[in-house]
Amino acid sequence: MKTLGARKKSPVKKGITILLAVVLSLLLVVAGYVAYAFLAYERLEDQIQLDVTHVSGQPLEKGQEHTVVSYNIGFGAYSDDFTFFMDGGTESRARSPEAVRENVGGALAAIQTVDPDLILLQEVDANGTRSHHIDERALVGEAFPDYASVFAQNYDSPYLMWPLHAPHGANQAGTMTLSRYDMTSSLRRSLPIEQGPMMMVDLDRCYSVSRIPVEGGKELALYNFHLSAYTSDGKIAEEQLALLFEDMAAEVRAGNYVVAGGDFNKDLLGNSAEVFGVSCEDATWAKPIPDALIPEGFRIVAPFDAEAKVASCRNADRPYGPESFLITIDGFIVSDHVQVVDATVMDTGFRWSDHNPVLLTFRLQ
Repeated sequence: MKTLGARKKSPVKKGITILLAVVLSLLLVVAGYVAYAFLAYERLEDQIQLDVTHVSGQPLEKGQEHTVVSYNIGFGAYSDDFTFFMDGGTESRARSPEAVRENVGGALAAIQTVDPDLILLQEVDANGTRSHHIDERALVGEAFPDYASVFAQNYDSPYLMWPLHAPHGANQAGTMTLSRYDMTSSLRRSLPIEQGPMMMVDLDRCYSVSRIPVEGGKELALYNFHLSAYTSDGKIAEEQLALLFEDMAAEVRAGNYVVAGGDFNKDLLGNSAEVFGVSCEDATWAKPIPDALIPEGFRIVAPFDAEAKVASCRNADRPYGPESFLITIDGFIVSDHVQVVDATVMDTGFRWSDHNPVLLTFRLQ
């Protein structure tokens, strides 16, 4: 009698089985990564007292001219030919450790040319895949050893596995505030952010408020911020501004002066596309700030030279050139009794960042 063996699968059925196994494995990997990213995501606490490096200095004098520079240094990646994947480009991290040092060094050297009293930096990496784990805080400290300084961490992100050819990775980044006058204290405040999947794109956001004594017993409340850009409709930045203004109003009620600077991720000119002659339909974040949002007693200062027409930011979907989308999104907020003497954009040709530094000269009345 002939014994019946197990029936062999046909080549087609065997191929389908292997394909299904591969697809299932990929789905499990993706699901596992998504679970990791959301479980590892954690916002920093609100109202964190920050460590300030104290440098002996005099209080700010009333009636004298003082200068402050705000500069988003782009974590040391953005040479003028760098393109970023979130802006429609292809790159996600600085090209090399040498490129990070060159770009950060160039940005800081540009600031040194104007010898400012106060410095507000954004996108300073403490430890990041995208910046080859170079502590950019140390580079800043070496460039400005005689300034008091404070670092406010925006986020400590999980490892971002995109783009696949060069993942953005895990990054610790924040803002850095420096003063040639003494800073008595500094506080980190958490800003509103979008919830759901979008919070993995825009990550955590914060601002810092640092206190600098002013002759006569009052204080300058110096704010440093970087508002959201990669959001679904750009509205979250308006909610962030509302919180900022609420906090600033409390400082004014206490009799203090307010100077705030940073990256608004809003069109401060209101018509940058018209001014610079290049528009970008996809830039949903690049909207003007509604006038109704600005409370009485404050004004937004948009640095601009009508003759030079230098923008503060380029979109990094392509190398910098004649077709680049240009916009002014970096600037300042000042309270009454802060007299604006001048506000301008420093033209670096976007050599070291996708931003140009902006310079404010002011007096405390």
